[in-house]
Amino acid sequence: MKRLMLGAIALGALTLAACTTTEEANVAMQSRWIGQPTDSFFTFYGPPASSFPLSDGGEIFTWVGGETTRHIPAQYATPAPRKDDDFGKVTKTKTETRQTSDGRTITKTTSSSFGLMPAAPAAQLISPARTEQLYCELQITVGPDRIIKMLRATNDTAGEGLSFSRCAEVLGVKKS
Repeated sequence: MKRLMLGAIALGALTLAACTTTEEANVAMQSRWIGQPTDSFFTFYGPPASSFPLSDGGEIFTWVGGETTRHIPAQYATPAPRKDDDFGKVTKTKTETRQTSDGRTITKTTSSSFGLMPAAPAAQLISPARTEQLYCELQITVGPDRIIKMLRATNDTAGEGLSFSRCAEVLGVKKS
């Protein structure tokens, strides 16, 4: 059992280590696309969503891609049952107080316990079902010659799988 648990932990660590972050995706995208013509980028990934002209004749493009919706089911937890010796047990306590003729107070407490039929613990809602919009948004700055000068992720959601970066998934960035 211990070996199986260690194996699961090691697999989880390897999976997370293989995930690309937004910063790693930025570095990889910049090394691939800075110095390339914008037409090459837009031909490969699709047209920009908007653009803003610069005074030097260059332009800033906003590109959005990889749009999808992820459905996350509700999460429930079942509480652990109580110990067998306490499960379904009810304890009733009764306390009586009386005064004696010489002014003393006497208190008597009695307890009795009896069992009930055990009930299955009810599942508790941890988080409700929800949807998440996944996408990658890039800002691409080009000079008057239409060559990419800067490229960076301005809005990067989590990926579809276990990835930390939707931009890394959409643009095919692999962890080195």
